[in-house]
Amino acid sequence: MARQRARKRPMSEINVVPYIDVMLVMLVIFMITAPLLNQGIDVQLPHTDAEPMTGDQQDPVVLTVDAEGRYFLNIGGDPEQPIDAETLMTRTAAVLRNRPKVTVLVRGDASVDYGLVVNAMSLLQQAGAARVGLVTEPLGEGG
Repeated sequence: MARQRARKRPMSEINVVPYIDVMLVMLVIFMITAPLLNQGIDVQLPHTDAEPMTGDQQDPVVLTVDAEGRYFLNIGGDPEQPIDAETLMTRTAAVLRNRPKVTVLVRGDASVDYGLVVNAMSLLQQAGAARVGLVTEPLGEGG
């Protein structure tokens, strides 16, 4: 009879030490990879002393024109894959139909032909963007 009363009760405690270890490893991984998650296209932006824009709640549509004149769009598909003018207009028009107040920006490389940047802005306006902004670097950062 003594054996039946001496039954083990289920343990109601959870050991959280392994979870903390996993969390700390993930924190270190995110801290190392976070700086690498910036825009993937290497563009040397022109430097200017213009006032920075106030941030709005929605992510902007950003068209990048690299030094070779290729277009990259941060929406739809792979943002590091160059796109043609037709794809640029189609994707931008789709976003503007769903979010008409979204900010539209152009990141043009400082060495790219001015006409290519103007052409990119024209394509964005044909897609329905009423206002198109230009992204630059402040003068203090290597200008």
